[in-house]
Amino acid sequence: MLLINALSIARMTTQDFIMESKDIPFGSIYWFTYAGISCFLVLFAGIMSGLTLGLMSLGLVELEILQRSGTPTEKKQAAVIFPVVKKQHQLLVTLLLCNACAMEALPIYLDKIFHPFLAVVLSVTFVLAFGEVIPQAICTRYGLAVGANFVWLVRILMIICYPISYPIGKVLDCVLGHNDALFRRAQIKALVSIHGKEAGKGGELTHDETTIINGALDLTEKTAEEAMTPIESTFSLDVNSKLDWEAIGKILARGHSRVPVYSGNPKNVIGLLLVKSLLTVRAETETPVSAVSIRRIPRVPADMPLYDILNEFQKGSSHMAAVVKSKGKTKNLPVSSPGEKLECLSNLSTPLLEKTLDENSESIVLDIDVPRLSVSIDKQTSFQQNYGLPLSSEDIEDGEVVGIITLEDVFEELLQEEIVDETDEYVDVHNRIRVAAAAAASSVARGPSARRLTAQKGIATQTKQGSAPKKSAENDPSSIKEPLLGKKR
Repeated sequence: MLLINALSIARMTTQDFIMESKDIPFGSIYWFTYAGISCFLVLFAGIMSGLTLGLMSLGLVELEILQRSGTPTEKKQAAVIFPVVKKQHQLLVTLLLCNACAMEALPIYLDKIFHPFLAVVLSVTFVLAFGEVIPQAICTRYGLAVGANFVWLVRILMIICYPISYPIGKVLDCVLGHNDALFRRAQIKALVSIHGKEAGKGGELTHDETTIINGALDLTEKTAEEAMTPIESTFSLDVNSKLDWEAIGKILARGHSRVPVYSGNPKNVIGLLLVKSLLTVRAETETPVSAVSIRRIPRVPADMPLYDILNEFQKGSSHMAAVVKSKGKTKNLPVSSPGEKLECLSNLSTPLLEKTLDENSESIVLDIDVPRLSVSIDKQTSFQQNYGLPLSSEDIEDGEVVGIITLEDVFEELLQEEIVDETDEYVDVHNRIRVAAAAAASSVARGPSARRLTAQKGIATQTKQGSAPKKSAENDPSSIKEPLLGKKR
């Protein structure tokens, strides 16, 4: 009897614990209605929580990248989400407001059908499992797809919550500003390095690709003075010298396609000589350098960015420039009226030749007078702000030439590697690091060439005096008795 009474008391206590209110009995239509509303609130809170994490983790830059380079599906999804994510703070307030309303309303409905203690336990359990953990885990992995599928719901909620979310979002915009999420130059370089194969994190970029990308980013901060060849290490010719056998031998041994020409002082560079223009010059005539075609060489400031120099080289007029250190400071040229244009110099103190003149021109160019270029006031101000260079042509033209820069020098800074051809003696001119092949072959390859030139000079001298050289049977091709190729029998 005591056992039966104990079971009855336990049954009554359990019923009171599960269902305290007598108005909504278990199994009635109201009970199922409240239970359904409770399940809907749990799912709604889970969707809001997942969308908060998924949409807010998608930056505007990432969405723009997906629109340009993603798959067709990703491009479509990113285009749908972008207008919504663009209103970041308003979207954030809307999602958090809806999530808070759902989670606060859930215990109210559970309290109608369960004991308050059990309602709290069920609310915490279901909200944690189905309202936080699972939705956020899914949206972390598939945030773009989930956001695109629920963007219609987000738009409706943003309209409903507009009176509250819009003012709060504007306040956050004014206080915190917009999160543009643009990468700085150093961050882009680090991002590229992480995506390289050498990082070991599954990236597909090779070492050459990462090196060139980093070199292109660093090229903006480098100037002509950092990439030039010092004038002391530059091979050049005096304008008053003669193109005899010795001079031509030195030019051929150097292997350059362009040679700077100076007058008196090697730092007084007045132009450049195209080696291919010497094809018609005979060494025995000892033609003066001033008698051949000397092209005008551009003069650039030492602190001119390499990208500006590369842009000038791309015009095709010249692939070599003289680097000048200006002596004067920035001068403000007089302006008579705001709309008046100034007569000043552009980036190059000596302008590049027009494209209509090719490098095969036979005219002798020794006059390095600089024609004036018409530059507006806005361009003058921008030039001064960007470079802080003097705009007076005399300041740059009278400056001291400290080095020579070529298109190859700019490419070496871009590749971040030395470009060594078959005629280079040094890998690094500044540190005097010799090329191994050039060091080994200097006495073998260049020695015979100098001896041949000396021999040819002696032959030419004898011919000029009227005494014909004697043909050696050893060196005369006509004296070969045996044919080079034997006849097939």
